[in-house]
Amino acid sequence: MTPQRDPALPTFARKHLLGIDGLSPHEINDLLDRAEAHVEIGRQVSKKLDTLRGRTQINLFFEASTRTQSSFELAGKRLGADVMNMSVASSSVKKGETLIDTAMTLNAMHPDIIVVRHHAAGAVALLAQKVSCSVVNAGDGAHEHPTQALLDALTIRRHKGKIARLTVAICGDVLHSRVARSNILLLTALDARVRLVGPTTLVPPAFRDLGIEVTTDMKAGLKDADIVMMLRLQRERMQGSFVPSVREYFRYYGLDQEKLAYAKPDALVMHPGPMNRGVEIDPAIADGPQSLIREQVEMGVAVRMAVLDAVARNLPNA
Repeated sequence: MTPQRDPALPTFARKHLLGIDGLSPHEINDLLDRAEAHVEIGRQVSKKLDTLRGRTQINLFFEASTRTQSSFELAGKRLGADVMNMSVASSSVKKGETLIDTAMTLNAMHPDIIVVRHHAAGAVALLAQKVSCSVVNAGDGAHEHPTQALLDALTIRRHKGKIARLTVAICGDVLHSRVARSNILLLTALDARVRLVGPTTLVPPAFRDLGIEVTTDMKAGLKDADIVMMLRLQRERMQGSFVPSVREYFRYYGLDQEKLAYAKPDALVMHPGPMNRGVEIDPAIADGPQSLIREQVEMGVAVRMAVLDAVARNLPNA
């Protein structure tokens, strides 16, 4: 059931979801409340709705992402949309077509929603300016990944009953992580205390300018944490050497039982995936009783259903 909300509070009334930046706490909570109802739908035998019946959804992924793309595809199909996955690897983009040309071509097909993942920060916002349909950001460069932050927040809220005043330690490769940026924006907007933990090469002190704590010490960073969120070491985005070796990185910053003991006894562990076991996280922790990693995947479908539903309601003839 969707939690009861004050009808006087603002709801999500935007045509696009390009990022968490700029969203009010009321808009964020509205999306989370919508997602709550979709969690139960996903657990029923009959999961098919007709919310987006007649609508066309195009998943345009310039970067490979099995988890996110399949989640958006499943979300669209459960809502009754006609879903098309556009394979960029075999498309005109590989033949030299620009992003703008691609946008114009897709716009001529009259889709209702385009879900976009792109390797360049800002590319999704640029595409949204060139099409007449709704655009949902599925990750752009090292900029933002709004639906991941929303599903993380939903997971936390369902287990802790709130987000405000929780201490969330985000650990690892913050520098290259769009997930970290979206989570920082969302969690601080909902009055959580965010702590960034990692080596200075991956968590530069400049992040303190955002008004959050930064430390290179896992013991200090995890002290009294309610949530420990580990990030993937994104070696494919690194130009040069950011860590001496994977073994040394795990020794100091990989989450094992010894380091998890620094957090609260009821602390919960998260990871946006895909995981590098034995690099960011010990397999025993990833599969242990404090892990919410599998549940994050389930919440991802519910959140993306909520987002697709929300933006479609703001299209003409909705």
